[in-house]
Amino acid sequence: MVGAVVAPMTLVASLVVAGLLGGGAPDAEAAAAAPCRATARACVRLSTNEAWLLRDGRVVLGPVRVSHGAPGHRTPAGAFRVAFKSRDHVSSIYDLPMPYAVFFNGDIAFHEGDTRAASHGCVHLSPTVARAFYGALQPGDMVQVVH
Repeated sequence: MVGAVVAPMTLVASLVVAGLLGGGAPDAEAAAAAPCRATARACVRLSTNEAWLLRDGRVVLGPVRVSHGAPGHRTPAGAFRVAFKSRDHVSSIYDLPMPYAVFFNGDIAFHEGDTRAASHGCVHLSPTVARAFYGALQPGDMVQVVH
């Protein structure tokens, strides 16, 4: 996509066009794989380290690999609302960068991080996926986290 103009497109749509996240409409099997309510905009399954972006109950991205809270820093299950977003956030607790942070439960957020390493409770996403979640989620959107 070098030199391509993608400004009018969302990041998720441009990644699909580029072939980086798959393409086409989600099939029934993929949609059934997201274990969250149709009203959720983002879904996380802790037991399998997977997450999805949803729109009207349909998968638009995922499953994608994530990591989450280590013992003593568990990522809580439940339904939450996106509170705010911060593109270049730095943790006030751990003084660590949290690029493309989308906060949904107090100090718990989706953000760019090592998907092979447990976190302090946040949901780590790859750089590309973190940008997609950041672009797709808005304050008030529902995030559901299941075991």
